[in-house]
Amino acid sequence: MRAEAGDTVGFSVLGSIRVVRAGAELRLGARQQRLVLALLLVRGGLPVTLAELVDLLWDEEAPASAANVVHRHVGMLRRLFEPDLPTRAAGRHIHRELSGYRLHADEESLDLLRFRSLNRRAARSLQDGDPESALRHSLDGLRLWRGRCAAGLEPASRLHPAFLAVEAERAEAVRAAADAAERCGRLSTVLAPLRQAAEQHPFDESLQSRLLLALAADGRQAEAVEVYRAVRHRLAEDLGVDPGEELREAYDRVLHQRTRPARTGSPAPLPRPAQLPPDLPFFSGRDDLIAEARAAVARPGGPAVLAIDGMPGVGKTALAVHLAHGFAAGYPDGQLYVDLRGYDGHEPAMSPAEALRGFLGSLGVPQDGIPAELHAQAGLYRSSLAGRRLLILLDNCRDAEQIRHLLPGTPGCLVIVTSRSRLSGLLTAAGAHPLPVGLPSVEEARAALSRPLGAARVAADPAAIDAIIASCGRLPLALAVVAARAAGLPGTPPAQIAAELARAPGSLDGFDGDDPQTGLRAVFSWSYRALSAPAARLFRLLPIHPGPDVSIAGAAGLAGVPLRSARALLGELSRAHLVTEDLPGRYRTHDLLLAYATELGEENDGPAERAAAELRCLRFYRATGYQAHRWLLASEYQPLIEPGPGETPLRFDGHGDAMRWFTAERQVLIALVGRAARQGRHAEAWQLALGMQHFFERSGRWADWTTTGEVALAAARAGGDLVGQARMHRSLAGAAYFRHEHETALGHLDRAVELLARLGLYGEMTRAGFNRAMILSAQGRHEEVLRALSAALGPWVAGDDKLLADVLVIMGASHAELGRADEAVRCAERAMALSRGARYRLGVAEAWEVLGRGHSARGELDRAVDCWREAAVAYQEASAPAPAAEVLALLGDALAAAGDRDAAVRAWREALALIPHAHTHTPTGRRLAGLLAAVTSGP
Repeated sequence: MRAEAGDTVGFSVLGSIRVVRAGAELRLGARQQRLVLALLLVRGGLPVTLAELVDLLWDEEAPASAANVVHRHVGMLRRLFEPDLPTRAAGRHIHRELSGYRLHADEESLDLLRFRSLNRRAARSLQDGDPESALRHSLDGLRLWRGRCAAGLEPASRLHPAFLAVEAERAEAVRAAADAAERCGRLSTVLAPLRQAAEQHPFDESLQSRLLLALAADGRQAEAVEVYRAVRHRLAEDLGVDPGEELREAYDRVLHQRTRPARTGSPAPLPRPAQLPPDLPFFSGRDDLIAEARAAVARPGGPAVLAIDGMPGVGKTALAVHLAHGFAAGYPDGQLYVDLRGYDGHEPAMSPAEALRGFLGSLGVPQDGIPAELHAQAGLYRSSLAGRRLLILLDNCRDAEQIRHLLPGTPGCLVIVTSRSRLSGLLTAAGAHPLPVGLPSVEEARAALSRPLGAARVAADPAAIDAIIASCGRLPLALAVVAARAAGLPGTPPAQIAAELARAPGSLDGFDGDDPQTGLRAVFSWSYRALSAPAARLFRLLPIHPGPDVSIAGAAGLAGVPLRSARALLGELSRAHLVTEDLPGRYRTHDLLLAYATELGEENDGPAERAAAELRCLRFYRATGYQAHRWLLASEYQPLIEPGPGETPLRFDGHGDAMRWFTAERQVLIALVGRAARQGRHAEAWQLALGMQHFFERSGRWADWTTTGEVALAAARAGGDLVGQARMHRSLAGAAYFRHEHETALGHLDRAVELLARLGLYGEMTRAGFNRAMILSAQGRHEEVLRALSAALGPWVAGDDKLLADVLVIMGASHAELGRADEAVRCAERAMALSRGARYRLGVAEAWEVLGRGHSARGELDRAVDCWREAAVAYQEASAPAPAAEVLALLGDALAAAGDRDAAVRAWREALALIPHAHTHTPTGRRLAGLLAAVTSGP
């Protein structure tokens, strides 16, 4: 195809690939570069993934630099088409897609698109009863061919599916031209293209039969007879079959000289299939997904494919069928439907060839006219769809490869695909619009029960209905099973159904329908059976993990596999929608799927294997918690816990990284403390709990600190572990101190000191003394604090700058409360210098806070405010939001006392935002919430 003058570029792939710019043919470079261009051309403006290009260029394993080589070829092609294009610029012709490239072309610039356009015109003319115009358009399209598709790039051009599919389109165009020519009585006009096509497809009986008729129409009956004999011999020798009905009928017509047009009137109308399953009578909800699908389809240049995916039982097929019925009126040429059996408990997945044979039959192609070869079938299918508007529903697809040949090649049709797998390849290769289906809302679940049960029955006991929905986990299939059973027992009140489900929590026993193949176990099993053995093992182990979700590292620890393997296995489970990645890197499993996984684990894995997984999980979290805890140590240089015998692949970059890990794993760690205590693993229980102490302190989670610490203390007692008891008493004293329960704190501390003395742990006794001073300070007993700490200074803190800084901070705070402002400032400044020298960030923040108190005692409010602002920043830099909130509250109080209410409100709001979980669980949280409520409700 030649381009117009100027900078217009024309592309040709129907023969050797050619590019013409401004009337001159371009030299296209090395073979690999021409292959890249050839694949972009045969895709006709559709995206080509990087993986496809790599596979095309390297028959065997691609080198590590393969992607870079492809990028380099694309860059050279861009500059070849546009010589003045700057380096790394995309240009007008080859566009970057999500995972590959797309050639920008239309039927004026690419011969393949022009060929397809002429074929569509031919099909419309034939459908309208105008075979002369159809023949003219067909011959115009065939004249664009200058040889085999991408000739000169053998063997790829003869073996790669993309090139073979275009060749199949050419063969179908020849068939269509022959049919139009026969109706016009001009069969001889297509003899040349028929000879060429029949030679390239020697086993295609539909082409061979048309060649016989064309030869006879041209007066070459003897040659036609010889062709038939040669084809019959070839079929017998190579395939062991006799000629089919179509070829035998053509031979009979040659023998009896019946080669005139079979009919000259209007052709029979094309079949209009209507294969959609019935819409669900009780379908409700999913309004957001329906609106999204309608908007996408209505958008100019919108997607031709809607890809619906989701976990088993979430209602993908119901949504797809409902959407298809809603869209059907816009596709007057009919609807095709197929269950591809991608996830089926009885039959293997349907092959693309089987699906194509069914579709072609529905489109009016006789069975003996359907080619045997897959790519020829796909070409015939796409040609049959050309110029028509059909809606195609591909249900229960296993993967993108299964439906690649079932997608139309031209615009005008809409395809809706459902799959339990995430069809990422379809998004890039076909520009599909994704419609991931999640769980319905509680309101949608309630509506789903209202239709079959009746609104009155549902309204009579809303609490029972909500309990049923909770037991079903809002899963539509579970709701449908329960609703069907309840509808069959109209006298059974919802409360009784809810009670039956509640009696078997964590079980699937309440969700087996009358048909065992539609129960949850059967539906879940279809996804499970499709997993690889390692992924199936991890799925069975997931219920052993105690948290609401699991990280990649947590899954690795549970399964005893490397991080890379765990990431791949979770990816496989995620693609199968057996887990969902609600947060980046964290995977959650639906409660009913967990119940199914529990059953599978009990059936397939012995008690010893499951116990070993529990122990691996515990040891992983103990070892990781130890590493994270070390980053949060304050003035204590050595941790009071041990890593245990386990290992962890995780390493932390600083206290912020450690705090984020503790935040993400908080519920898992708390649950593990309880499990370890119940299983008699007493040391693991208290060491895990103590490892979380600094996290609880910095984040302000006093309630978690207390409840977890009490479980750990009980475990230490049960194990007779005096060290564990002493350390947990001291830890619980800290939790009580921050809750302002000072007498409780002193009680725990007294018991801790008693045990530490018996054990001879005098260093910890000294630190317990400093803890006592903090409690006394909170009680307002500042003179006692100063006497105790002054006596402790000296040998106990010699050489320990962090500990000395902590002592000076406590003393400075007491001096400020006693009105000794100068002493408070001196203590704070000295603590600041020591903390900075020791790179003790938390100590720096504490020193800023006490320095502000000193300036406040002097009446220097502006300087105090500045210090408290510095303290708030320093606390947050130390990943300590709770003390940051405390100092911001102090700042707000000072600003309010000075009459700056707006600034005070900003400080209080910022403080409360740092501890959103603590609004009602801490004195500071409750006080701030009350202050802000009073401000916002005031005049």
